[in-house]
Amino acid sequence: MNKNGRHTVFFLFFLLLSCCCFSQQDTTKKAIPADSLVKKSAPIADNVKADSVRKAFVPKKATLRSLMVPGWGQIYNKKYWKVPIVYGALGTAAGIFVYNLKNYREIRFAYAAKYKAALPSATHADTVALASIKPYLVPFDLNSLRTYRDEFRSNIDYSVLAFLLLWGLQVADATVDAHLKLFDVSPNLSLKFKFGPSQMAGTTGASLVLAFK
Repeated sequence: MNKNGRHTVFFLFFLLLSCCCFSQQDTTKKAIPADSLVKKSAPIADNVKADSVRKAFVPKKATLRSLMVPGWGQIYNKKYWKVPIVYGALGTAAGIFVYNLKNYREIRFAYAAKYKAALPSATHADTVALASIKPYLVPFDLNSLRTYRDEFRSNIDYSVLAFLLLWGLQVADATVDAHLKLFDVSPNLSLKFKFGPSQMAGTTGASLVLAFK
């Protein structure tokens, strides 16, 4: 696979990976003061609320839905904004596969036609196929065509691998996201600036204080 092909495949994979990792940061609808931070996710204390969340978002269902149809698990988790990302990444990988397959078939035909025409036992029927070679491939010799043919054949394999990895990544994202529904985010950890003596540092001045409510 050429350098541009590998860069494109890895870019697609890490793009979806970074979007999925960023998406796991859940948000709260409550207003948060400017001088406060959001506390790390903690288990839901209310058992009734936890039971209702478990019934509404089942990780197994999210996993099965994503396995069957890309983006279905994200829709099940009510993360609709992820669906365009999923289809954008998979669609790009599929487009690269089609591009590589098209070029591979054209180059393979050109190589076979020139190879048969160059044989000492070539007949008129063998040379007729030369007219069907794509114009942009006519100037290339057999060695160049063989190199390009093998290169695009490798690119096909890599593009299929990238498509499968992206599919599996969106399945993992839906599964993890469904599990994270069981955690609550609440502004119980505040960050404040305090002026005056600091008992911990033993100094006087401005200090940064973390307070638990």
